[in-house]
Amino acid sequence: MKPEELTKLILKFKDKNLTLAFAESCTSGSLAAAVSEATGTTDVFLGSMVTYSATAKNKVLGVKNETLKLYTAESQQTTNEMVLGLHKLLKADVCVAVTGLFGQGGSETAEKPIGTTFVSILFKEKVEEYREVFKGDAKKMREQTEDFIFNKLEATIERHFQHV
Repeated sequence: MKPEELTKLILKFKDKNLTLAFAESCTSGSLAAAVSEATGTTDVFLGSMVTYSATAKNKVLGVKNETLKLYTAESQQTTNEMVLGLHKLLKADVCVAVTGLFGQGGSETAEKPIGTTFVSILFKEKVEEYREVFKGDAKKMREQTEDFIFNKLEATIERHFQHV
């Protein structure tokens, strides 16, 4: 998403008096870096927890060890626990968690190839789950993930406030 589009998104959050926070794994803080360049960020953005390792997901966000063992660190179940842990910590109105496989060495399988990304968006006490498979090198997959998340955030705001 271009900086001016991101500013429009952040201003929508500001207009609706909503706060935003991220729990990032495969994006390694790039969502926070992108948001920090938008106008109005100070009034909206609470922060981002970069929990790249399973240990950080467990110790910082409270993802259960059983979840990590049973489903792996790159799974929808883990992402859901990440978003709930983030909400518990920062109490943002909109919380986003993301994890995925941007390289070899993770929990890659035929059903979960490199590029598989899981996103959970918590808003109004409901979690929306997304699973996408992005292509390209790690940088390209990270950029696609950022765009996907920012577009989903925009759609979420539009959907919840269309009658206001």
